[in-house]
Amino acid sequence: MDSQSSQSSQASQSPQPSQSPQPPHTFQVDLRGLVDLLSHHLYSSPKVYLRELLQNAVDAITARRALQSDAPARVRLYADGGALRVEDSGIGLTESDVHSLLATIGRSSKRGDGLQEVRSDFLGQFGIGLLACFVVAERIRVVSRSARTPDAPPVEWTARDDGSYVVRTLPPDARPEPGTTVHLVARPGAGDWLSEDRVRSLARDFGALLPYDVRVGDEAITDLPAPWDRAYPSPGSRRVALARHCHELFGFTPLDSIDLSVPLAGIRGVAYVLPTAVSPAQRASHRVHLKGMLLTERAEQLLPDWAFFVRCVLDTDSLRPTASRESLYEDETLAAVREALGERIRSWLTGLAAGDPERLAAFLSVHHLGVKSLARHDKDMLRTMLPWLPFETTDGRLSLEEFAQRHPVVHFTRTVEEYRQVAPIASAQGVGVVNGGYTYDSELVEALPSVRPGTVVAELDADTVTAHLDSVDPAEELALSAFLGTARTRLDPLGCDVVLRAFHPLSVPALHLDDRAARHEQARAEAEEQADELWAGILGSLRGGAPRARLVLNHLNPLVRRISSLRDPELIGTAVESLYGQALLMAQRPLRPADSALLNRAFIGLLEWATHSDSPKDGSR
Repeated sequence: MDSQSSQSSQASQSPQPSQSPQPPHTFQVDLRGLVDLLSHHLYSSPKVYLRELLQNAVDAITARRALQSDAPARVRLYADGGALRVEDSGIGLTESDVHSLLATIGRSSKRGDGLQEVRSDFLGQFGIGLLACFVVAERIRVVSRSARTPDAPPVEWTARDDGSYVVRTLPPDARPEPGTTVHLVARPGAGDWLSEDRVRSLARDFGALLPYDVRVGDEAITDLPAPWDRAYPSPGSRRVALARHCHELFGFTPLDSIDLSVPLAGIRGVAYVLPTAVSPAQRASHRVHLKGMLLTERAEQLLPDWAFFVRCVLDTDSLRPTASRESLYEDETLAAVREALGERIRSWLTGLAAGDPERLAAFLSVHHLGVKSLARHDKDMLRTMLPWLPFETTDGRLSLEEFAQRHPVVHFTRTVEEYRQVAPIASAQGVGVVNGGYTYDSELVEALPSVRPGTVVAELDADTVTAHLDSVDPAEELALSAFLGTARTRLDPLGCDVVLRAFHPLSVPALHLDDRAARHEQARAEAEEQADELWAGILGSLRGGAPRARLVLNHLNPLVRRISSLRDPELIGTAVESLYGQALLMAQRPLRPADSALLNRAFIGLLEWATHSDSPKDGSR
């Protein structure tokens, strides 16, 4: 192959030159669309615009003080309804800063500007800044002079909500001192947000704990030190002042206040105890300030779930806000703070138990549910609260400690319905019973032996109750075998047995007893009856030896004695059904359709018997 052919062959095999690379494209941002996104999805209310302005001003002052420790620290707000002016004595901006920071969405003056060493002192962390002001303003004008480059002239940046902006330098006398002034012009329909009263209210709400001199016109906004940090002449005066503060913030006068200061965690604040009971399922809302600036009024995850009986307000420099800066970021720091605050509330409770039983009793009369929730998982708290936590028992409303001292065995029921069935009878037989049907109660009764060694705890079931009732003389029971056979036959379709016992009080003719296993079997049998062949077969395979409900007839009751002397099987059946229905009603049990039908049938049957013209008076129909 000659050289020309070789070169031609190599050329045909060599890669062809690629096309010239396309220049990179940049995202186009629709500012109006972004403002709509902020106002409807990121922020809960337009009011956050003022927080952003205060935040930027405070951060600017913090940055300047990092360079000049004696620099002035002033923020002034002037509002007239159509416009708002915010002046600060902060670090200011150069023309280069304005182009790179104010006009670039998402970039923050807290990043990469040589001030990283003070960034931990900034309130803002996300660089959204002035963009939030477009929620209420159609035009923003910023006049600023930098403290880092004193020789640089003041600069003006004017932006509109259509995304356009203009930058120009100003004469030195346009702003002689370092700092920044922000001018807002209200967008149509948003003038109320820039009124003096609204601005004053928002500034006080957001900035009352800020460390600098913040004023609306001539009126001071900051109110330091915080109420929980102030010195008071006496504990009583502190209590009164904090109660007033609670009423101003939350609208209620607290039962008590709890110091929440945890210096190691960067937390300072107070918890206020609600004066009325609330549901544990109700999410508690707390006020959280971040370095003095109000972050949120709805911090739900700040305290343990069991502490639903308090509302707290605190200032922190350790917790992280979410992007909207309206809630807390769930991380390890928040978890540690939650545990520390829970420990403070726990210590308050144990302190009351040790030194102020009257205040503890007043608290528990309202919020025993919250303490029971805590005691479930905290043996020390359960041990401390044993003499105080109230429970419903057959001896009245007592603590578990007092009840256990009276009874060698602490019997309890798991449901309110079970307790209502057995409480009157068990009490008459000298059997003590605790109603464990309320929230947390059965768990606490079962935990009793772990904090009170030697205590015997037993769940009370139908067999236990029946065993405590006196048996009837065998000869007497044998004489009533026909009556009992008729009664059992009548109630058998309802899944209920009939037994005869003698018990007090005499006024109770019959007692209906069952347990969860019996109710489960009853529900299974009913479902099997109504199911198709396949499903009925499956349910039938689940049939077990579960105990049945039982109707215990009181042989000492005069009515039962009269019924047992009847000779007419139909009348015996009607009377027994009536006793069954009355026992269900006395136990306050929900009635099944079959039970309701039985009650109606028995009532009509008794009326027919009572009004039958030729009914003999001796009961033999």
